[in-house]
Amino acid sequence: MKRKAVVLLSGGLDSAVTLFWAVARGYECHCLTFDYGQRHNREIESAKRIANAAKAGIEVVKLDFPWKGSSLTDRSIDLPSGRTAKDIQSGGIPSTYVPARNTIFLSIAASFAEAICADSILIGAHFEDSSGYPDCRKSYLEAFRGVIESGTIRGSSGRLLLEFPLIEKSKSEIIMLGRSVGAPFALTWSCYKGGELPCGSCDSCVLRLKGFREAGMEDPLLNPEDLFARNKRGQTPFEGV
Repeated sequence: MKRKAVVLLSGGLDSAVTLFWAVARGYECHCLTFDYGQRHNREIESAKRIANAAKAGIEVVKLDFPWKGSSLTDRSIDLPSGRTAKDIQSGGIPSTYVPARNTIFLSIAASFAEAICADSILIGAHFEDSSGYPDCRKSYLEAFRGVIESGTIRGSSGRLLLEFPLIEKSKSEIIMLGRSVGAPFALTWSCYKGGELPCGSCDSCVLRLKGFREAGMEDPLLNPEDLFARNKRGQTPFEGV
């Protein structure tokens, strides 16, 4: 029988690469995505299409964070915009951090994994996010691995492992890995805003485009020339990188 994996699938690039990395390794994948009151549902629709492309099942879990606490869940808080990659990586924890989000998501994933007798839980966190998001740090994920090993039946018997295969990779390395495993980049959505095209100026867009540039590839959603024309600041997101 194939080993089963629960994959946290946001609809973004990193989680899509994680899913196709798991498929390439022969896992039977069961995706888990969350509708938690974020600004738009574009990423949820992307997650569904990505799961379908991987021939994986998907569960969409609806949550409510009435206390808000993030610009992703509270429209009265402005999204960071117009920052360079250097600004982002040196600017501390941004307003897009959702308090303890990965702790909540991973706890639900552990419950799902036990219920379906999965062998692994996979999350696409990586080190470029960890400078701003404490729940994307390797130390945090290693600690949560310990929670699963000590706090679940399957974990305590060595049959359930938390894996984070991208944690040491840069965005460009993740993109190159995704190309090698056939990840459908055109189906992913990274922008913090909804709409037909990525905004090109939010933090997620800037880091994504920087990654594609460094990987020597063009983002299939939007190329840098289009972004330059759309950028209200009159500079590309790469200036000052």
